[in-house]
Amino acid sequence: MRARYGVPLKVTAVGAAVGAAGLAYAAGFEARSFRLRRITVPVLPHRARPLRVLQVSDIHMVSGQRKKRAWLQSLAGLRPDFVVNTGDNLSDPDAVPELLDALGPLMEFPGVYVFGSNDYYGPKLRNPARYLLEKVQGKHGLNGNAPAVGVVHNPWEPMRDAFDEAGWLNLTNTRGRLKLDGMELAFTGLDDPHIKRDRYAEVEGGPESGADLSIGVVHAPYLRSLDAFTADGYPLILAGHTHGGQLCIPFYGALVTNCDLDTDRVKGLSSHTVGDRRAYLHVSAGCGTNRYTPVRFACPPEATLLTLAPKT
Repeated sequence: MRARYGVPLKVTAVGAAVGAAGLAYAAGFEARSFRLRRITVPVLPHRARPLRVLQVSDIHMVSGQRKKRAWLQSLAGLRPDFVVNTGDNLSDPDAVPELLDALGPLMEFPGVYVFGSNDYYGPKLRNPARYLLEKVQGKHGLNGNAPAVGVVHNPWEPMRDAFDEAGWLNLTNTRGRLKLDGMELAFTGLDDPHIKRDRYAEVEGGPESGADLSIGVVHAPYLRSLDAFTADGYPLILAGHTHGGQLCIPFYGALVTNCDLDTDRVKGLSSHTVGDRRAYLHVSAGCGTNRYTPVRFACPPEATLLTLAPKT
């Protein structure tokens, strides 16, 4: 028997089965196949000792995610010199206690953080195909408008208070410093450009004098933020938000970045150039997903251990 338009029913059935198997793999295995990326970045002064930086991003915690919680807790065994959290910690307003439990061991180390849009607002159920089409067309974020009707306001204040109490530096459109083993690190952070909460004019002026290294930190790597950090002379910028593309094509890569960054730099270490100035850019693929699209394909969830090394 043949289906309408001459498509064999067996082919249709096989295609549906393959699609279902791919979805089961993307949701049931790969989205829970947590990895640690290791990279080295030569940005420290000559003869400085290397520093180990753990970057966590886009956790999107949902109540009941025990494997993710245990994996995040285990990262404390890396004994990083400090932690950078680049936001989007939540995807469930009831998951703050579980998020803080997951990050508890890491909060024993010095750290800095910025927030992303999903720290402030919960995700909204929508057609994934429409979402993907909009991103391919270049539509990004909430465009600075108030959240739509039905968007949940997340309880971000207890999370902020817990981070602050642990000694992590809040880099929301501000600067901060950490002293580590005789070295002084300066940080300049922005609130999330994805919802136009970034205020670079409040922190402009470039790296601070007297610091051994200055780092720019932002959740979403929009070009306006990367341009500003780079033009001001920051040697290293850390960001998240992209999920590494989340649904990628093997041997091709990401289709979207969910911002105006090109797909070639959707995750990992690259560079950004403005005029004669160049900065290293590291974009974390993150370790979570929106609760309504809990799938990853050819893009496993991750955290990154960056070794900051002396310049060559």
